[in-house]
Amino acid sequence: MKIKLRLMQVASGACLAALAISAQAAEQMLDLTLPASSFYTGNENSFMLAATDSDVVKANINTQAATPAAPEFEPPLFSKRKIHQYLGLSTIALAGLTALAAPEACTDSNCPPRPVNGTHATLAKATIVMAAATIATGLYAHWNDFSLEDGWSDPDNLHVLLGVTGAALMAYAVNKSANSSVPVSHAGIAEAGAVLMVVAVKLTW
Repeated sequence: MKIKLRLMQVASGACLAALAISAQAAEQMLDLTLPASSFYTGNENSFMLAATDSDVVKANINTQAATPAAPEFEPPLFSKRKIHQYLGLSTIALAGLTALAAPEACTDSNCPPRPVNGTHATLAKATIVMAAATIATGLYAHWNDFSLEDGWSDPDNLHVLLGVTGAALMAYAVNKSANSSVPVSHAGIAEAGAVLMVVAVKLTW
């Protein structure tokens, strides 16, 4: 009985030894290297390196050169707002010409008759017509810009107030002079109106 048990132990030991040897041989055949090294081809060009700062700058320059620059915005020469500006500047220019064409003041009793249709009078009338056209186009082009809720200190509201007041003063001066048979003092009123119009233009220029 002891001999049989001994034979079984020897047989079991031999089986275990054979299994150990086969397992050791299998372990030697396994490839335990890292995946990266197992697939390494040796071709260094297959990897892309990060771009340097100089490469990025060159790429941006090439992109900018390929993309054409957008043209600068140029407002049209003629629009309702532009026409209002042109008429306002023309009114101021005519007011200046009217002042330059004013006849010399005469204080003697032997003054020549005052010309009512001379250059000064014609320019004065043209100034008033131009001022009326400026106000009309201003109301049409900038109606939405005027609001009493913003107060009189708002530049748009001051522009309207000073422009209309200046035109009214010039119209009053021209009417005062035209309806008088004798020379009357009206230059100061007309010049004050012209100055108010200049300030009105300057506020929104």
